[in-house]
Amino acid sequence: MENTEEGISPKKMPEGIQPGMENHQEETNLAPESKDPKEEATKSQEEEEEDQIDACNGTTNASTNGTTNASTNGTTNSPTDPPTVEVTCDSCMENPRPASKSCLTCQVSYCEEHLRPHLENSKFQTHKLVEPQLDMELRTCPHHHLDLELYCTTDSRCICASCGSEGHHGHSIVPIGEARKQIEGDLQQKQKEMVKKLSAAEQAITKLQGNTESIESSVTGVRAEIEQQFSDLQAAVEDAQKSTLDVLEGEYKQALGQAESIQAHIEQRITELKKTMAQVERLPRKKNDVDFLQEYTEWRKGLVDVCLPGVYISLIDQLDTFSRIVKETTKNLCEQLTSTYSAQLKELCESEKLSIKTMVQPSSPTKRQSSEQEPVTREDFLKYASNLTFNPDSTHKFLRLTEDNRKASNTTPWQHNYPDTPDRFEHWRQVMTCESLYLGRHYFEVELTGEGAYLGLTYKSIDRKGQESSSCITGNDFSWSFGRESHGYSAWHCDAETPVEVGEFSRIGLYMDYEKGLLAFYGVADTMNLLHMFTTNYLEPLYPVFWLSKKDNKVVLVKPGD
Repeated sequence: MENTEEGISPKKMPEGIQPGMENHQEETNLAPESKDPKEEATKSQEEEEEDQIDACNGTTNASTNGTTNASTNGTTNSPTDPPTVEVTCDSCMENPRPASKSCLTCQVSYCEEHLRPHLENSKFQTHKLVEPQLDMELRTCPHHHLDLELYCTTDSRCICASCGSEGHHGHSIVPIGEARKQIEGDLQQKQKEMVKKLSAAEQAITKLQGNTESIESSVTGVRAEIEQQFSDLQAAVEDAQKSTLDVLEGEYKQALGQAESIQAHIEQRITELKKTMAQVERLPRKKNDVDFLQEYTEWRKGLVDVCLPGVYISLIDQLDTFSRIVKETTKNLCEQLTSTYSAQLKELCESEKLSIKTMVQPSSPTKRQSSEQEPVTREDFLKYASNLTFNPDSTHKFLRLTEDNRKASNTTPWQHNYPDTPDRFEHWRQVMTCESLYLGRHYFEVELTGEGAYLGLTYKSIDRKGQESSSCITGNDFSWSFGRESHGYSAWHCDAETPVEVGEFSRIGLYMDYEKGLLAFYGVADTMNLLHMFTTNYLEPLYPVFWLSKKDNKVVLVKPGD
């Protein structure tokens, strides 16, 4: 599989009906607004239980005499007190009057006038009248039309007395007042624990900020030291260059001196040779044989052999050797320099990474035991389920989010008018979740549709704007992914593909054990089918990322337990 995406010209999303989109929304509605995941935190089970008990108790302050407390007492509520709500008659068509009673059987509140049939007609004698109440359907059993006076701790719901003897037989049942008291105590304890965790988290952030400042200061110092050392190294190189050039210059001057000396010697011999030649030219002019021979004999006595020295200087050959030595030495030094720095620094960084990893410990009060069993069944995996949502600010313009940011669809060639954000993927059609996975065990399930759909984990630092393969979750050394192509499933890491021969699965589960450096992909069916596993050392929080490379690719984040 090539790490490329469909080359389809982008088209702006027209208004009105959109092709290939379930809700046929207008373009302005296609990109849901980004929500702060902290604001979307769901209530805990204890909070929901307390809400149910509040509804059972009727904590809303309703007036029993047809008027509000403010009108009775002539005072207004303090800013810190909840406003008093008046219960009015449901039978009054216009200008509803204050209710006198509420009928649990009818689920209606009546004023004094409309209450008369219940008081005078024998057919209403079995109806149960109580003081006026708001939201009676929340405080009344829908099956028996009785007050919700009991709380089933087994099913975590309010029930009436009849329910307690029927559908909840054998369950743990307590009065709602007692249940509320117990749950409020549990909530107070959990609140204390959350305060401690919040304080610990704030202290951790303070330490991280302090560490960041310390790191910046230390890096500044080390950077200055490195610059100084390389400046010294550069000075040493310049000294070596100067020394080498000085040697070359010395050889050059010596060769020039040698050439000049030989040239002067040759010029002297030329002068002597010319003088001899002049004498030879004068000899034939002697007419007398005796004079000629006598003068020749004298010339022979003073004749000096003019020997010419060789003019070849060996420096040319030496220069070739000189240049070769300099090149080879420089190459060896560069290789040694690079290998020495890279090898030692890499070894140091790897050891430091491991030491940093061992220092990172979960702050949860429940410490994991080394003997903790690995999950086997889906129920085992769901114990570590994470509730994830897509981050709209990271969504590529060809991807559309729906279903409360749990579904992403590739709508190529239709693009969406998303605002520019630093987190948005610009080239690769990817989307990241709001939530990160860090420390401990984590598990989530997705439903992938179409060839070319991938899921994986990566660091937050992944490049969002680049076109290189390293910006895709299949093409770098800090991303681990799994997906499907026409030839089957494949696992990808560091731009290397590992084909996986398995059957088809509509749902894929991803399981991670941070401390063990384990990442596994499972085919979710009646049994959990291991598809591929990565083992590595994680250095920072990981974010689930999804690459929908082709038209009509879809991915759905499955809610835990669905």
